[in-house]
Amino acid sequence: MSTPRTARYPAGPSSIEAIAKMNRGGLLRGAAAFFSETARKYEPIAHWKMNRAHFYLVDDPDMIEDVLVHQTPHFHKGRGVQRLVPLLGAGLLTSEEPLHLRQRRLAQPAFHRDRIATYTTQMVEETQRAMATWTDGATIDVGQAMMHLTLAIAARTFFGTNVDADADIIGRALTDAMRILPLAMSPIGEWIDRMPWLPAQRRFLASRATLDTVIYRIIEERRTSGDRGDLLSMLLLARDDDQPMSDEQVRDEAITIFTAGHETTANALTWTWGLLGRTPTVAARMRAEIDTVLGDRAATLADVPNLTYTRDVLSESMRLYPPAWVISRRAMQPVNVGGYALDPGSVVVTSPYASHRNPRYFEDPLVFRPERWPEIRPTLPKFAYFPFGGGNRLCIGEAFAWTEGIVALATIAQQYALERVDAALPEIEPLVTLRPRTPVRARLSLRRTNVAHLAGVDPI
Repeated sequence: MSTPRTARYPAGPSSIEAIAKMNRGGLLRGAAAFFSETARKYEPIAHWKMNRAHFYLVDDPDMIEDVLVHQTPHFHKGRGVQRLVPLLGAGLLTSEEPLHLRQRRLAQPAFHRDRIATYTTQMVEETQRAMATWTDGATIDVGQAMMHLTLAIAARTFFGTNVDADADIIGRALTDAMRILPLAMSPIGEWIDRMPWLPAQRRFLASRATLDTVIYRIIEERRTSGDRGDLLSMLLLARDDDQPMSDEQVRDEAITIFTAGHETTANALTWTWGLLGRTPTVAARMRAEIDTVLGDRAATLADVPNLTYTRDVLSESMRLYPPAWVISRRAMQPVNVGGYALDPGSVVVTSPYASHRNPRYFEDPLVFRPERWPEIRPTLPKFAYFPFGGGNRLCIGEAFAWTEGIVALATIAQQYALERVDAALPEIEPLVTLRPRTPVRARLSLRRTNVAHLAGVDPI
């Protein structure tokens, strides 16, 4: 793919610079900005050494595809994902081959198009149900509202239940659990698991216990109620060498999909509403499209392809603020990337946050401009924009997430405009996903009350 280089390593920042910039403002708080700055300065590939390991930041679509697709057998997932094992267990996100392939084949039917059509109705109903608690003129914490919404959608579509009573508890538990990740990835990270008395570790263990309580309760309820044709039923009915999955195995898969299935979409929607509140012309154009396509009726899966500008809005939001902001791989054997020979143990970092801001592919890359997508989408290299990853690790719920995001935006915008309260968007908080560091607030402005309202429908 690339011609061999004469230097042993590509150019890049010093170890001291890398450590200082990644930890600016707190453990790993500056990592996303550091990756973006380093990519622009040293592209297409940069190198630095940290904690006795060699790191390579790749910001070239062909090289990214090489790592994530063509050379997959040479790599395992990076340390960040492996540090999630104490929370997620050996689920679809953290497992390696051949277990990962078996798990993916097991879960794939839950994401087929015919199921997504059913899910779409449930997405609309849960969004309408959430809006039933809103009032005209109120100011809301958008992130909290979107977390509650996507929790409800994930619980209903995947597990056939609701978690309304547990929503706040689950949200706090996930936040506390994820906040330990920067510490877990630090030079003392390997010792964290052996120090249960540390305040951060105590919070993590309590958060995990809280999530386990909810998930195991849902599993037990389903064993009692029987098959409902949803993802949880598939997991409980699955057989591996004629043996059913243990509760622990079901728990690992369920909590992985439950967590990933709501956290990423909630963040994408939060950033999107924040951006729309600061670009009223974009918001008005999106509402006009939604009014034309839907009128006062509820959205269906058949409407999603016609909501083209709404999709462009979501695409542009995830370009600037991709929920999965970094993807790393650890070389398990000698491998060549970009003409450089990487030793086993070397870490290759790809960052959608950095790549999506590359001016080579996105003119005025820091500007929120959904109008760019019809022009650039046909010719954009595949891995210049990869908010859902790629290769055999491509997010299994990509089609689900696009549908959920578009349908939620359309359903909310039918009834409300979310107007900005604060002048600027918050700074980013690069944890497992790209969260806002402080709340995104919006003022609710009621547009109409005659939208098809489903809030009285029993969710089960």
